[in-house]
Amino acid sequence: MVVNGRPMKRMKRRVTADLYDFLAFPAAGDFAAGPFRTSVKSFLTKHALLPPPASLLPHLLTWQIWFRVGETVVDGGESSPAAVCLDVVEEDVARSRSVYCDQCRVVGWSGNPVCTKRYHFIIKADGNSIAGYYKSCTSCGDVLHLSDSRCKSCNELMTADDTEDWVYNQLEDTTHILHGVVHANGYGHLLRVNGREGGSRILSGCHIMDFWDRLCKILGVRKVSVMDVSKKHGLEFRLLHAITQGHPWYGEWGYEFGAGSFALTLDAYKTAVETLSTLPLSIFVSQGRKPRTHLQDLISYYQSLSERELVNARDLFCFLMGLIHDARKSSTTVNDVTSKKGGQSCTPGILCAWTRNDIERVEEAMFRVLRAVTGSNWVSWRALRGAVCKVAPPELLDYCLKELGGKLTPYGVLVQVRCNPDSGAVEYRLDPGSLPSNGVAAGCNDFSFSNCRSVQHLLQDLGFLYEAILNPQSMLIYGPQATRDLAISSAAKLLDCKQFVKDYKPEKMLSITNPFGVNLSCLVELMELSEEEGDAKPPPELIILSPNAAISDLKHEASRAFQEVYLMFKSFKAEELVGYAGVDESTQLKLLLGSTETVEVRGRGLWKNGVVSRFRMERGLERWTVDCSCGAKDDDGERMLACDGCGVWQHTRCAGIPDSAAVPARFICWRRCGSSATGQMLLTPGSTRLLHCKDETPAMAISGAREAGPVSVPGFVKSLTPPPPSSVR
Repeated sequence: MVVNGRPMKRMKRRVTADLYDFLAFPAAGDFAAGPFRTSVKSFLTKHALLPPPASLLPHLLTWQIWFRVGETVVDGGESSPAAVCLDVVEEDVARSRSVYCDQCRVVGWSGNPVCTKRYHFIIKADGNSIAGYYKSCTSCGDVLHLSDSRCKSCNELMTADDTEDWVYNQLEDTTHILHGVVHANGYGHLLRVNGREGGSRILSGCHIMDFWDRLCKILGVRKVSVMDVSKKHGLEFRLLHAITQGHPWYGEWGYEFGAGSFALTLDAYKTAVETLSTLPLSIFVSQGRKPRTHLQDLISYYQSLSERELVNARDLFCFLMGLIHDARKSSTTVNDVTSKKGGQSCTPGILCAWTRNDIERVEEAMFRVLRAVTGSNWVSWRALRGAVCKVAPPELLDYCLKELGGKLTPYGVLVQVRCNPDSGAVEYRLDPGSLPSNGVAAGCNDFSFSNCRSVQHLLQDLGFLYEAILNPQSMLIYGPQATRDLAISSAAKLLDCKQFVKDYKPEKMLSITNPFGVNLSCLVELMELSEEEGDAKPPPELIILSPNAAISDLKHEASRAFQEVYLMFKSFKAEELVGYAGVDESTQLKLLLGSTETVEVRGRGLWKNGVVSRFRMERGLERWTVDCSCGAKDDDGERMLACDGCGVWQHTRCAGIPDSAAVPARFICWRRCGSSATGQMLLTPGSTRLLHCKDETPAMAISGAREAGPVSVPGFVKSLTPPPPSSVR
């Protein structure tokens, strides 16, 4: 059987032993044997199944690949792996409801021509397939076969549009544990990664990313972007991970700074990471004559737990994240957690200055405080530390508090220590309980401070420290002011950097997979088009030829490649090799080009009216000008508004309008039109309020959109169209 000119494999029931291993497929050492446009077809033909109902929607073909994951115990005590399905939806862009790509626009690829195909790689949260044979009735909700024309329960008529609506709803679903899309030219976007915190039952975020990375390599993907708005423990993970690791979470797989909002550059990103990571903890701990705060107590507490000195923000958050990881790893007591951090065990150098007499003097002071407490009352870490704060420096106090549990006082009484079950605070008291013959209370010295706080309390501490030290909106006031202002600015910059890109460089792998062939990056120049239409410059296409290929072979393959990849090149034909116009077409390329890896062909086509302009760029038909005071010259996905006088776009935030505020019904920019505007509504740079002329009011809602380009409303407002990726690990 053949569907759309492709042989269709017969569906059959397969046992899990026959399925590919999700954690190992494809093999890590496998690389693409060609460009994405050909590799993806070979991959699907070799590994995927195309169910019969796909013929109902030939412009949305859905391929299936089933995988086994791990081992699970089923009824009867037998062990069987769990199974998940990777759906590959092959979307015909010319017939799509959404021709243009918003992700390309905001990452800087809006100048690429519109591709012929988009391939969606999706793993649903429930592990089932989009293309299964069943869907829900739009009227009664009963399950029915995709090919059924009527619902058997309510007799509702099912049309092709209903089926198409159902598939498009699946493409827009935000609950998928994986959703990546790759254009026919090999440029793609990782839209969604939802690990265990995002609803995945069997796959972690790392498992999903490992699989996606291997898949991109074997398919010959060129570049992949990701908009990192992920959360970890409810916190902005791109900020937290940048502080602890120096790069975003996706950086573990080679994703690097791609494009920063508000004209932020790579250098600005790196400087912000370094500034915030090296923020010294001493500026928070130093209190002078002021009462100690909860922040100071927390910092001192974790400094006392660590066998390595915690000096700056990076040290503190790395240590705390390590404690959370270890606490979650095992539900039982884990001893010496802190000794594993940093791969070495050493006493902080500051403690080497104190003698045994100094330590005993501090302990004696603490014993007296605990003895003064009546009854069986507990004394918190903070209260005990405050009572003896004048006896010794803070570092020695924290060290002694850490070692105080299980000590035998000169009065023959033991010091008990516990973690308060309600507040999570460490508490002490004296207990005159009976002692064994060796004079040591059993179990007292087994208390581990690294385990005294539960995962819940550790997460609460992480959230508090994040809000107090890292979050620019809630950062606590501390001195000096210049240091705090720099920290706030750095944190805001890290939050404004959301777009990250990985360049897979598939052409470099061809020297391994095709060492004797002719591998060329081919540019194209169009003839007989207007200046505006002719400025469409697609990225070079990878052309693979035999060792004896001639110029004529190159022109033929180049014509076919660009026809296959881009809609506006459907009738394109390469006519000459730029720079070699007089050379005979039978000349072998290896003799002509030598070690050259990039060539350019010039050609023409039978351009139809409207085809070139409609599919010329991913940014769409509308042309707009961005010129913001922050330096932005193109759409970066942030909310913008256009001046009613000159039509130039700028960020609402840069114009003094908070993201949470309504937009003005009429806006005149200060930079170009402010000096000549009379009776208009102006917004001065840096202003936090709207200046209205008489009888004008702000727009109360943002609604409506233009046909293409920036999403706009009355008053010319736009924001990023696609929903933010729900990338939660």
